[in-house]
Amino acid sequence: MPNVVFDASSLVGALLKQGSIPERALLLARARDTICLSFDVIAEIREVFLRPKFRPHLPAGGTELILDVLTAAARTIEPTIAVNDCRDAKDNKYLELALAGAVTAIIASGEDLLSLDPWRGVRIITPAEYVLRYEAPGVQTPK
Repeated sequence: MPNVVFDASSLVGALLKQGSIPERALLLARARDTICLSFDVIAEIREVFLRPKFRPHLPAGGTELILDVLTAAARTIEPTIAVNDCRDAKDNKYLELALAGAVTAIIASGEDLLSLDPWRGVRIITPAEYVLRYEAPGVQTPK
């Protein structure tokens, strides 16, 4: 199974809207790939999900549900190599995790990461591009 990383911004849509492209990407990754996480990445995802601007739009239990889907079968890795390639220094944690986890793709929504595609052999793609990998004609999606 390929290893993938999700950045926090790509998961916001999964949190806010059931059936959204980001949610479909997360569910496909859970079924088809191995999601890699680090403690820094998990902390940022939790921090983003708890931002006041999202609270009025959250379904009851939505944060816990998405975090459970994300972490239940994830592989936790702690990067040992520092990276400073992203113009947004906060996003370097995703690149470091990608290196440590030998991932094939980072699923991201922010332009700072997306502008690096491809990065050291790692594709950096949107949730929609990830979904198209598995939902293109002739590709079976998991049931």
